[in-house]
Amino acid sequence: MKEVDRFDGTGRQGSVHYQRALAEAKLSALQRPSLQSVVHPEDQEWEDSPQGRLKHLINDHMGTTEFALDMYIQVIEPGEHSGKHRHFSEEVIYVLEGEGYDLHWDPSFKVDVDYTWSWPDEPKRFEWKADDFIYIPPYVNHQHFAGANGRARFISATARFIKALGFDGLEQIESVQ
Repeated sequence: MKEVDRFDGTGRQGSVHYQRALAEAKLSALQRPSLQSVVHPEDQEWEDSPQGRLKHLINDHMGTTEFALDMYIQVIEPGEHSGKHRHFSEEVIYVLEGEGYDLHWDPSFKVDVDYTWSWPDEPKRFEWKADDFIYIPPYVNHQHFAGANGRARFISATARFIKALGFDGLEQIESVQ
């Protein structure tokens, strides 16, 4: 008895997807040296956003060789807070200056035909100070608060590949003001 080939040859013929992917990869490698490897302070833009005062260190619009992260410095004045938001990517924060706290609302979800997300009314509170590292899991509603005695400054990093997969997922729930 002849063994049956599991690949039966059906489907549309003539695809060049793999060849195109190889060509694009080669093109990207050739273009990469023309992209910035160093971003100087004068090229890092400040933005007053619904999230608060941000200095963009690296993002997908800056023409750099770095393709994995979005990073910014956030400044929160004494007694003030950031906007409340969530995103599909996990976030890591390193506190450069000051002290304060975060409020985190962990999501829960139910799956029927669609995903149904919900967040508790009461958040978890996390105190932090200079030199602390803060981890925020994906899709957690969160907000940062500076202490009353001085401004807070921290570096935030999120994974950019989530956007490339089509899950931008950034949602501003409450603006800073």
